[in-house]
Amino acid sequence: MSRQHQAASDSVMPTETSTPLTGKIVALLAALSAISILSTNIILPAFPDIGQQLGVSSRELGLTLSSFFITFALAQLVVGPLADHFGRMRLVLGGLWLFVAGTLVAGFAGSLDMLIAGRVIQALGACAAAVLARAIARDLYEGQTLARALSLTMIATATAPGFSPLLGSLLTTTLGWRAIFVMVGVAAVVIAFFYARGLGETLPPERRTPQSVTQVVVAYWRLIADERFILPGTAVSLLMSGLFASFAAAPAILMSGMGLSSLQAGLYFAVTVFVVFAAGMAAPPLARRFGSRTVATLGLTTAMLAGCLLLVGPSDPGLGWYSLSMASFLWGMGLANPLGTAITMEPFGKQAGLASALFGFMTMGAAAITTWLVSILQYPPVSSLGVIQTSVCLVALLLFFSGNHIERQTTRP
Repeated sequence: MSRQHQAASDSVMPTETSTPLTGKIVALLAALSAISILSTNIILPAFPDIGQQLGVSSRELGLTLSSFFITFALAQLVVGPLADHFGRMRLVLGGLWLFVAGTLVAGFAGSLDMLIAGRVIQALGACAAAVLARAIARDLYEGQTLARALSLTMIATATAPGFSPLLGSLLTTTLGWRAIFVMVGVAAVVIAFFYARGLGETLPPERRTPQSVTQVVVAYWRLIADERFILPGTAVSLLMSGLFASFAAAPAILMSGMGLSSLQAGLYFAVTVFVVFAAGMAAPPLARRFGSRTVATLGLTTAMLAGCLLLVGPSDPGLGWYSLSMASFLWGMGLANPLGTAITMEPFGKQAGLASALFGFMTMGAAAITTWLVSILQYPPVSSLGVIQTSVCLVALLLFFSGNHIERQTTRP
């Protein structure tokens, strides 16, 4: 099927564009997509305490991140087709309860192996909520409304990586690191309740697409071969892997390197939230004026330059120089992520579950690689982060430029 015919086929999908974009829907979408990031970032300030109690180093604890991301990435490839077959609600609720089970395992962990096992179970559950948040948004909206929904969701979701380390440090210092997992488990139960009561099923039976294993594999292959999906999707995935690399490197840079306490590191992350808020609010109006692809390209360029700042700056930068790089990266990410996601998902309304699953697989697969690199590279953490962010953003830019060129060719009369 030609790209033009496929686009026309997708465009006739009955989309619930009459559904208003309300704060309640944005909050639910944000909660679903944020639970995985919440469960990851909230434990970062507790790494020293966890390491001391379990007898492992902070570098070894990085395996709890990479194992989470690898599992998260692979599980999404199964969740997406199942959600297109059975609907969104059963997968979301089942995933959240599985996440709670993994939280209990991690919370009672007495060894690194048990902690990793709990994190793997958490990832299996969290992936259903996160991947289907994008699919639900595509079920309900399209065009500029979809871009706005994803931007607002990203703004709200930014609260998780921003404020969760502060919450994690407060819980660690007052109740101990195991209390973190109690709080995360309670959050998942609350999200499940409000999702079931407030949003529910967004994919009616007549729009579901039951597929055999062979059909699923073929469908994934067609998405991979479709330049409209693979080029912007890979670009955004690489960009986000740079963000996750900064999370993995943060304990070594801020706490071990700069001497910040657990509480101070949590406050630092909380302040960075406002950069993402501002970028997310600016993205939709800028996209309306200059075009989504132009603004997303600007965001990718800014993120790449932020990585370069860590390479050209002093080998042992102070908090000010590191913060300049961090703020620049977050600003670029805040512009490019929601717009790039909307560009990736827009042509594939009929395959929203599959497309979201493959997109999530690419993102978490790239994150697993970059967080693993942070833990094994024998360079100073700041240099390692600079190399990773600059490299992934440069490749992302090249891919996005290729996608822009192809888009211009296909839309040319």
